[in-house]
Amino acid sequence: PIANSTEAKQIASVAPVVAPPVLKSGNAAAIALTQKYACVVCHSVESKIVGPAFKDVAKKYADRSDEVAYLAGKIRTGGSGVWGAIPMPAQTLSDADAQTIAKWLAAGVNK
Repeated sequence: PIANSTEAKQIASVAPVVAPPVLKSGNAAAIALTQKYACVVCHSVESKIVGPAFKDVAKKYADRSDEVAYLAGKIRTGGSGVWGAIPMPAQTLSDADAQTIAKWLAAGVNK
């Protein structure tokens, strides 16, 4: 997971020190996973922290026919340049967990 990685230490050096946000959305399983895998260190539902807000990710990819598969892949492999200079490191989580989070994003986060 990012919490134990070198990338997390690099992000922490540039990230503001904030408590993980309380997520107020519908899918309890996905929300629990975003907390378990420390996604909430860099993302919140409504506003940018280090990475984009979950609602902005949902909006950006809403028109993709392969939205769930694409998002699950991005969660697992990470990437850079799409949302700015700070890369999202690859995440170590199961396909099922990545799919759960991706489906929540594809559903529009607040649904």
